[in-house]
Formats: sequence, structure tokens, C-alpha cells
Amino acid sequence: MPDTLFRLIWFSEIQWDFLSTRKQRILGRFPENWRILFIEPYALGRRHHWFPVKRGRVWVVSVPFLKSVPYRIGRLLDISLFRLLVSLPGIVLMLFWVTLLGFASSERIIGLSNIYWGRVAALLPCRLRFYDANDDHLAFPGSPVWLKGYLDTCLSSVQLLFSVSPELTARLQVPAGLRCIELGNGVEFSHFATPTHQAPSGLFKLKGPILGYAGAMDWLDTALVAATAKAWPDYSILLIGPAYEREWWKKQHALDSIPNVHYVGKIDYAELPAWIQRFDLALMPLLNNELKGVSHPNKLYEYCASGIPVLSMNYCSAVDRAREVVHIASSHEAFIRMIPEALADNRREARQVFARQHSWDTLAAAMVQELQNAYQEQSP
Repeated sequence: MPDTLFRLIWFSEIQWDFLSTRKQRILGRFPENWRILFIEPYALGRRHHWFPVKRGRVWVVSVPFLKSVPYRIGRLLDISLFRLLVSLPGIVLMLFWVTLLGFASSERIIGLSNIYWGRVAALLPCRLRFYDANDDHLAFPGSPVWLKGYLDTCLSSVQLLFSVSPELTARLQVPAGLRCIELGNGVEFSHFATPTHQAPSGLFKLKGPILGYAGAMDWLDTALVAATAKAWPDYSILLIGPAYEREWWKKQHALDSIPNVHYVGKIDYAELPAWIQRFDLALMPLLNNELKGVSHPNKLYEYCASGIPVLSMNYCSAVDRAREVVHIASSHEAFIRMIPEALADNRREARQVFARQHSWDTLAAAMVQELQNAYQEQSP
């Protein structure tokens, strides 16, 4: 349907400029006949877009909503009437931008990955509604008891469900007859595989082999990182990426006191390959818990596209399926012990072949095709 103009509103649980995730990578590859409005949440201490900005062909605007309510006040949200009153300003602001930017048509598509918008999104008139399940949001620490109702409302109102893993799909209470598509995470292969010729200046002070991690800090098994650093004091442990928790690093006293652990914070996506390609070993020391067990880490494919050796804890099925090209540990002791073996891994070409099979281009094309097919099936 190349002549059809599609309007998509995506309610996101993450800010566009905060961390590179599947949403940015996939939406940035939608065809030219798609107009997209990305509703991002408010988060204390971060940059916001109170006025819409363009990211490629995607409009991005910040709208405070339920998840943004401070914790002490947020406990009052258990009262449904209070929750409704608190929701109203965000709903009005959202509707204002939706109308002003030309997304008010009843022929639009509503996409959701932020289930706090679940009940509102279910009420918005549209031709097609879908849910992109990329995390088990009910398993996040501090999730309110009433959030499950929002997820249930969302699932009962959509015509299409995308899920990053079969484990996550199984955990959702999917209504009978709802079409479910497993659409995992991927990589912008050329971005990470193309050699970079200038090393970041922050690497020059590091000594010995560099054991690096690039991603969100909040899910790191910090006890494992500390134990690894202490077991290999002549190696540098390099941590790259932002944290959802404010001032995360200031609270990591156990790590900050270890001289060979270095935290550089957030790195722009454009600069990330220059850092990762200079890791001697890429680490995935993630927590093995209910939340991460259903995940599908795109960093796995970014590491492999860069060609560098990879060592991971066995915390999800996507990692387990990569056994032929990465080293996988089942315990802290095994992870630490496997460092020398993983460092010596020279299967560079095999890792890159593996990564190429998980291209964002392929995943974006699959999502677009599914959406267009479902859109055509819905009565106008």
C-alpha cells in the first residue's frame, strides 16, 4: 500500500534521546508514507521535549503521566478517583499535541509500549491498535498493584501483539484469537561492524585488557562486576551507559572503591562503536531475575557485530541460543573463571555472521508488513 498515508501514535515508556532501544531503531526505518508521533514520558533530571522535535521523520514530544508522579504522592494513586484527576492534565496535553500535529484522524494507528497509557489508549478512536511487549512491566520494582488492570485493558483492546520473546508472551494473559508475532531485538550491523580508526580519549588511561559493558546500568549484577574486578586486578573493567535511577553511580560504593573499575556514563549512539570495538572482551553480567529472564538484549548483537569476544551470564533464552558464538556462564564462579578463555576467542567472523541475521532493517520491515496487513483487514 505505497499510496496510503499511515498515521501512527506510539506511547513509549522510554525517552527517545535517553537510550537507544528497539523503538528508535525500528521506527526510524519505517517507510516514507508513515507519519509517526512518539509520546515519551517525563523523567526527573533528564532532558525533555516540551515542544515537539523531529527525529528523522518521527515527531517526539514529552507528556507527564501516571508513572511520573513522585513516589510519596504516587501512593495515593491506589485511589482510582485520585488517579483519574492526576491523569487529566497529561491526557489534555497529549490530545492537544495529537490534534495540532495532525494525528487526530480516526484512521490512525495506536501503538503502545507504555502500559501506564493502557486505558487511555484503549479509548482513543483508531483503525488499528497494537501492543509492543518488550519487557515484563509488571515485574519492575515498585510497579503499582493497579497497573495489571491497565495491561489487561490494553491487551483486550488491541488487534495485534508484538513480543520480544516466547517467555514474555507466555507470561502475558493474551486473549484468545489475538495475533501474536515474536519480533526480537536486533542490530544496526554496519554501524557496529565498520572499523573506527580513532580511539576515544577516555580509553588511553586504562591498563591491561579492557573488559567492557555497554548498556543500561540498572540491571547490572554489581556483585559480579566487583568480584570480577577483584579477581583480575590487572584488567580494566569499563562500564558505559546511562542509568534509569538518578545518581546511580554515586550509590555504587562497592564498585567506586575498586581502582580498576571505570564508569564513563552515557555515550552517544554515534560514538558507541568506537568504544565497543576496543573492548578486549565484552561482558554481559546481568541479573538473573524475573524481569531479565524474558528480555532479548540488543547489546548481544551489537557486541557480535563488532566482532569482539563476548562473555555472558545465562539469564535469558536469547543468550542461550547464541552458545555457538559467545561464552556463557551459569554461575558467578564460572563467569570469573572463564575470563581468559573468552579473551582468547578468535571466532570474529562467526559472531558477525550471527549478528547480521538480526538486522533492524529486517525487523522493521516485518513490523511494517504486519501492521499494514492488519490495517487493511480492519473495517474503515
